[in-house]
Amino acid sequence: MKTIRCSILCFIAALLTAPLLRAQDLSKYRHFTLGMNLTKLLERTGQKMTDVKMIHGRPALIQELIWWPPNVPGTSVRSENVEQLLFSFYNGELYKISVTYDRSSTEGLTEADMVKSISAKYGPATIVPPEIDLATSEGYSTKQKPVATWEDAEYSFSLVRSSFGDDLGLVAFSKRANTQADFAIAEALKLDEQEGPKRDAERQKKKMNDLEVMRQKNQKTFRP
Repeated sequence: MKTIRCSILCFIAALLTAPLLRAQDLSKYRHFTLGMNLTKLLERTGQKMTDVKMIHGRPALIQELIWWPPNVPGTSVRSENVEQLLFSFYNGELYKISVTYDRSSTEGLTEADMVKSISAKYGPATIVPPEIDLATSEGYSTKQKPVATWEDAEYSFSLVRSSFGDDLGLVAFSKRANTQADFAIAEALKLDEQEGPKRDAERQKKKMNDLEVMRQKNQKTFRP
């Protein structure tokens, strides 16, 4: 009898916690999944490869894509009053989504209002940090102040407020891929600095060579 009672209690507990577990799937934002490839995302947004901007080409490929959701009735993204989404890719895979909300849709809302609204979908915030010095904080842009964070072992969602314009946004990323991307970006910046003088010299040499070619051509064709 005791075994049956324990089984029933476990079953009820599983039913009660299942919606919460589903609500805390931090790998997805609407129709986009962290880790999806660039080609699939382009198909989903209706954009082209020419819309993608390459940030760094080595030691890893870092790309970005900005998408303004169309104001079409029935689209779930636009119904959330999103102004734009910035997708960041590491070697062709989506590792970060930066969401900017339309200012008119969040006007008058307090940070507590926003946290409550997002918690209804992703569960309780695991971290609600105080205001911090962004110049020494890693993982956030210097133009953003973290308000609250929802995270698990693999993914992180953060409600952020821009220090310029006071706009609210959401940043979602894969912890593993974000760490790899940050390292690759730091290495790319080092390479740019090391190779800068050489590239400048090559650019100047090409410019002089092109000028000499034009000079020789004009010497033959110019008639005063």
